[in-house]
Amino acid sequence: MAGITYEDFIDLSYDPADADLVCTFRIDPAAGMSVEDAASRVASESSNGTWAALPTGEGFTDMGATAFAISDDSPESADADGIEIKIAYPEGLFEPGSMPQILSCIAGNILGMKAVDSIRLADCEWPEGLTTSFLGPQFGSDVRGELFGVEGRPILATVPKPKVGLSTETHAEVGYEAWTGGVDLLKDDENLTDQAFNPFHDRLVESLAQRDRAAEEIGEPKSYLINVTAGTNEMLERVDQVASEGCEYVMVDVITTGWAAVQAVRERCEELGLAIHAHRAMHAAFDRLSHHGVSMRVLAQIARLVGVDQLHTGTVGLGKLANEDTVGINAWLRDDLYGLNDVLPVASGGLHPGLVPDLLDATGTNVCVQAGGGIHGHPDGTHEGAKALRAAVDAYAAGVSLESKAEESPALATAIDEWGTETPR
Repeated sequence: MAGITYEDFIDLSYDPADADLVCTFRIDPAAGMSVEDAASRVASESSNGTWAALPTGEGFTDMGATAFAISDDSPESADADGIEIKIAYPEGLFEPGSMPQILSCIAGNILGMKAVDSIRLADCEWPEGLTTSFLGPQFGSDVRGELFGVEGRPILATVPKPKVGLSTETHAEVGYEAWTGGVDLLKDDENLTDQAFNPFHDRLVESLAQRDRAAEEIGEPKSYLINVTAGTNEMLERVDQVASEGCEYVMVDVITTGWAAVQAVRERCEELGLAIHAHRAMHAAFDRLSHHGVSMRVLAQIARLVGVDQLHTGTVGLGKLANEDTVGINAWLRDDLYGLNDVLPVASGGLHPGLVPDLLDATGTNVCVQAGGGIHGHPDGTHEGAKALRAAVDAYAAGVSLESKAEESPALATAIDEWGTETPR
């Protein structure tokens, strides 16, 4: 009877099949463990092996992964982030359209194996069959044109600050001030859902009333990113409420909620014609350590497959939060992927008008720019803060310098006097 051992999971001459899911890991083998030994154990644990030699016979289909590339087999030459290995997973290992099952394979038990001191899932090459088993985004970056009629500039969003604690009435009033100042989207923050100080349905109704008032006054479409995050059944009920009240968007904390729940929301949003704004709260628990966990690049790939339309990807180092290869991630979100729609990147976290030129030089204008304190902290209030951000973005789109625009925009001039053009701490 044939058997399976660790040696069966490494083949440096293997040429991956088109249908294979190829994952790039960076590993630091445990003491006394060669790179080949560690790589074979990672491939084994993430497919059909275990620590003991296994007998096989009838009724067995080989779904084993194959470690087929190692950047360098000498631990002494590895950089601080470990040694790169590539593992190919056969198509039949996966349940089509099930992101939880896929992640249980490629980012499951292997992250706790003793064979490696650290391991990081850095990148994935998604095959066509697996990719197209997911819905992908319904709108993607088309939301700029379809919902707002915007092409030459980023769409703009803001979160009322303080981000929790405001009453429903005040929250909606802040939205009105921001919308009439030139912002396109009001957005809930990640931890505002259905609390007593600002109940979900009341906030939805009152904010949309102010949205309509603002849109009528200034003649521009406006919308609201309301946070529907909850248990799956409750989330779907909230999505239904959002549609029935005439809003175009929902917002989901995609990582804390879980990918299966996001998939359920995506299916409901297809029926209702709603776009999905993805907040990435908790992503740093996976991606902040450069030598362990799951990269933001992979998290962004997952988000696109399961079907979000907008995703926070960072501020190219200009804001208050740590970021990982924002430009490269944004490029992947825009690249062709077997016909799936793209995703609109969202830049957020410590932004203000003075940072707009450097930000858009790096990201381009096919993005959403979100500022919180950089609007509401304006010395003259939210309305003027929104005017300042809109002026900075309009100036960039028109090829006009920030300084020249500030000469005709008192709100922008005040913002630059307050914050300059440097990153806040």
